[in-house]
Amino acid sequence: MDKFLMYLKLAKCFPMSFLNHNGEVIVHKYSNTYFCLQNCESELDVKCKLLEWLSRAAHKTAPYTTARSNATFHRYILNGINEFLGTNFNEDDMDIIYTRLGNAIRHDLTVQFVQSGYDMNLLRRD
Repeated sequence: MDKFLMYLKLAKCFPMSFLNHNGEVIVHKYSNTYFCLQNCESELDVKCKLLEWLSRAAHKTAPYTTARSNATFHRYILNGINEFLGTNFNEDDMDIIYTRLGNAIRHDLTVQFVQSGYDMNLLRRD
């Protein structure tokens, strides 16, 4: 899938998103939540980036001053991830995913996780 079609799929899942001149998909402007699409060569690359760079925002990031607004933000990010990946992750899953894969700390494990069909048992090991 080419990058333009990939972005269209992302835009459907994250309706407030936009693509900037640096090839970054800004999924939420106020919180500056984004990842770089420019160096993604495949759908696997995009799926990995979603998990590595958005998992924290789906459960932990607090850009707003109220718990209610932060909960709405978390749901927006989590729903977009789930829609794009075809998954049903919850905030507890995102905590584990962020802890084990966030910020691309174990990209090899992220690839394995995606290729396994998102087997949470891979992340619960160790």
